[in-house]
Amino acid sequence: MKCAAGWQWNDVYPAPAKLNLFLHVVGRRADGYHLLQTAFRFVDHGDRLRFAPRDDGDVVLLNPLPGVAPEDDLTVRAARRLQAASGTRHGVTIGLEKRLPLGGGLGGGSSDAATVLLALNHLWRLDLPRRRLQEIGLSLGADVPVFVFGRNAFAEGIGETLHAVDMPPAWYVVLEPPIEVATAAIFGAPELKRDSAAIRAGDWRPGFGGNDLQAVAVARFPAVAEHLRWLAAFGEARMTGSGACVFAEFAKQAEGQAVIAQLPDGMRGWLAAGLDCHPLVNLAVDGPD
Repeated sequence: MKCAAGWQWNDVYPAPAKLNLFLHVVGRRADGYHLLQTAFRFVDHGDRLRFAPRDDGDVVLLNPLPGVAPEDDLTVRAARRLQAASGTRHGVTIGLEKRLPLGGGLGGGSSDAATVLLALNHLWRLDLPRRRLQEIGLSLGADVPVFVFGRNAFAEGIGETLHAVDMPPAWYVVLEPPIEVATAAIFGAPELKRDSAAIRAGDWRPGFGGNDLQAVAVARFPAVAEHLRWLAAFGEARMTGSGACVFAEFAKQAEGQAVIAQLPDGMRGWLAAGLDCHPLVNLAVDGPD
């Protein structure tokens, strides 16, 4: 394995978490996919990735996640999809520092995949436009495109139709219940509300709506309900994505710090600032497809 000049293992590429500030299910397609409306906000906490080039064309994950075969890991799949789409002969060894929980609704795996696409598009000097990277990302999962898009967004469809939105500064307390929630189990629940009224993207404002998936998760996972109850004592608490993580928004850092200081023993949580855009947004350019 040879390292190119200026491309070292100590170059760390962030994969930030996302929060769904609201999430409504507004219908269902004929193929079974749910039609959603949601607002994505990036926060300053997430996984970290490092990359080292290979001259043999292989994609190697240095530290596979327990229970996840390397070939099934979204980081490896993203790199291989990028190879196939570009025809490059470059390879890479990927180091992943996993800080976001699996099955938490924070978009960890999707964010990791997007960081792979953004970083390798830059490091392999492929210069694919952002729109093409978003298309590759959508083939990996519905949440990947927003991380490539790189801006806080109002999303529609299955999450692929994105409208950039400005969001005010805010701090978020995020709690991590010690469980994994399978997205398919929540969306497959017969009691899931699937008929929320759609709104126009331009009509969305911070504070609007709720999470249609939350009631299902609360009924089926007592830990989600417990964490929501505790956090609700300090402000409006809601679940992100299909769970399990829950969050509350605060205008000032000190307010969030005061909540974190009161976490009961055995309850895991953290405080993060809301971001204006993805830290790697400039690694792709907007241009023709």
